[in-house]
Amino acid sequence: MNQWITVCDEDDLYIDAGACALVNGHQIALFLCSHNNTLYAINNYDPIGKANVLSRGIVGSLNGTVVVASPLYKQHFCLESGQCLESAEMLVPTYPVRRSNGSVQVQLIVSLIR
Repeated sequence: MNQWITVCDEDDLYIDAGACALVNGHQIALFLCSHNNTLYAINNYDPIGKANVLSRGIVGSLNGTVVVASPLYKQHFCLESGQCLESAEMLVPTYPVRRSNGSVQVQLIVSLIR
């Protein structure tokens, strides 16, 4: 169940702005960052503000770390690791993301618990 899922065309994304995609029941925030032309995919749920809003956050960099600032309380989440820079115990899931023939694809890693 670790297949790549096409969520949009790369042209659908705006540089340094987020977009939200519903992928198998999960809200995924997608970002295309201008300073390194890299795609990032994190869960859209802000665990501090308790709302699905991270795709509406402001993209930037703090001390060389690519982040999105939550639009609610302005905490910064690392787009690579999902770690909150202000609250070390807070973490949002990140997802593998890639370009494929002009499309953006994400991979939901599903682990089976027995």
